[in-house]
Amino acid sequence: MSLFFGLIPDSAVSGIWAMVVASLLPLVMALTAKAIGGFNLADNAHPRDFLQRTTGAAARANAAQQNSYETLPIFLAAVLVAMLFFVPQLIINTIAWLYVLIRIGFCVAYITNLATFRSILWTLSMACSLMLFYLAIRVSM
Repeated sequence: MSLFFGLIPDSAVSGIWAMVVASLLPLVMALTAKAIGGFNLADNAHPRDFLQRTTGAAARANAAQQNSYETLPIFLAAVLVAMLFFVPQLIINTIAWLYVLIRIGFCVAYITNLATFRSILWTLSMACSLMLFYLAIRVSM
């Protein structure tokens, strides 16, 4: 575990990069859904219709994209609130990057149809965001 902590710098830049990477995950999932589903240039006229017609792994990648958009605002707000209330930056960075790694695992689990594992990862990712809010509350008391 100390190896993981040694990889994460204690500057705010690391937390900001975690927010950027988390923000790009929905785009990566959309591109993955399109690639798996056989997206063509002709489909670009109505890309949402194309994604709604997909099945299997492509449909699951699209669902992972939608879920990523649903949880992203909570994560971004949690990181910003933790920074605003001066939670130690190394703790923020560690939890933020843990969230990103869990969300990547979540997307892989979604695409490969590991439903129970996916639900566990979703819960853990939400726990990361809630922990940041909790720490901000504790620091502000």
